[in-house]
Amino acid sequence: MPSRVLDGATATILPIHAQGLALRAAGTDLVRLDALTLAGRGPTMVMGPNGAGKSLLLRLLHGLIDPTEGRVLYGGQPMCARIRRRQAMVFQRPVVLRRSVAANIGFALQAHGVCRQERADRIRSLLEIGDLASKARQPARTLSGGEQQRLALLRAISTDPDILFLDEPTSSLDPTATHRIEAMILQAAEQGVKVVMVTHDIGQARRLGAEIVFLHRGRVVEQTSAASFFKQPSTQAARAFLAGALLL
Repeated sequence: MPSRVLDGATATILPIHAQGLALRAAGTDLVRLDALTLAGRGPTMVMGPNGAGKSLLLRLLHGLIDPTEGRVLYGGQPMCARIRRRQAMVFQRPVVLRRSVAANIGFALQAHGVCRQERADRIRSLLEIGDLASKARQPARTLSGGEQQRLALLRAISTDPDILFLDEPTSSLDPTATHRIEAMILQAAEQGVKVVMVTHDIGQARRLGAEIVFLHRGRVVEQTSAASFFKQPSTQAARAFLAGALLL
């Protein structure tokens, strides 16, 4: 992944710290956290049964939706334009623009003020990383599902974010496409990007995760290292989940 050259900002936006965070609808708490801090190297995998609030938590942390209560701080600061520019998100279903493959990445770089020559260099480098160089001029929406998701991930990392939020980015992909996406995620993490990823795939969490945040009924009931979580989860809910027996 290209080294950081964008916006000239040097202050980190880590750690992410959620304080008294709640999201409520029709009088029901969908998410409620007393406190949650995400920092350190290696991907954080957000896990839990369907309906536990995983995707809602990711959107709250990314700033896509406003909490009913509480706040999220990034490096001790509330959300602002500078912080928003230093994070990116990839969704479960790939989102690509009605442009060529290369122009999808170019659009993100131009929005971040990268000059034309540098855009060309970075696009070329990224498409090589994603094995999409031969399809640079092809309309993005004619790519396969796995290729579109690789492009969405390339566009997200093109601006060299501090934080990369991923919401089940491989859930609809075959094993080969999943392997390629996972390799790109690990490369980004190795370059210092803080990855926060929702997954329902226990095997994937084992392969990628350094830390596990486990949600049940909208609350974080465990936050620990991946090694500890998979060896000896501390809650009955997590043990039942790993055994395939937990329903919301």
